[in-house]
Amino acid sequence: MGLISKGRLSALTETKLGYRLFSDKLMEAKSQSRYSATSTIFLSHSHDDKDEVKKAVVFLRSIGILVYIDWLDSAMPPFTNAETAEKIKNKIKECNKFILLATNNAISSKWCNWELGFGDAQKYINKIALFPLSENSGNWNGAEYLRIYPRIEESNYTSEYYKVIYPDGKEISVAEWFKL
Repeated sequence: MGLISKGRLSALTETKLGYRLFSDKLMEAKSQSRYSATSTIFLSHSHDDKDEVKKAVVFLRSIGILVYIDWLDSAMPPFTNAETAEKIKNKIKECNKFILLATNNAISSKWCNWELGFGDAQKYINKIALFPLSENSGNWNGAEYLRIYPRIEESNYTSEYYKVIYPDGKEISVAEWFKL
């Protein structure tokens, strides 16, 4: 099945979970995660994709993963500046995993590319992944460097199962990946 389409992600979140985001609880007790006591991710994304971000957060929370979103953090400055960059660097370091919500907007975003570069230095290769929602995720034309990262995809076996595929073709379940 491969790429998780925006429609499929929307259907998952609309029918099973609704659109509730718990901004005050994003960094709640880690013991609630089914996958690991330390499954907290930094979700890099374009602010132009707020609907997709909300759906991705609902999906990730549904499998017990805690998600950090910068625009829900009251400690972030109201306007982007150097302090913002320092706080983002610290959050990337603090979180156990880094996921780029790979939409066309995110791929063209300077901030997302900067976050990915910093995340690469902190998390490569077992603690970083792409969550592809763009139409060109198979070949990443113009952003071929994205091929070096693992990606989260829906399995062909069942819609309830997701896997992480490494650049060398190795596959593991999302559950296994969150435990690394």
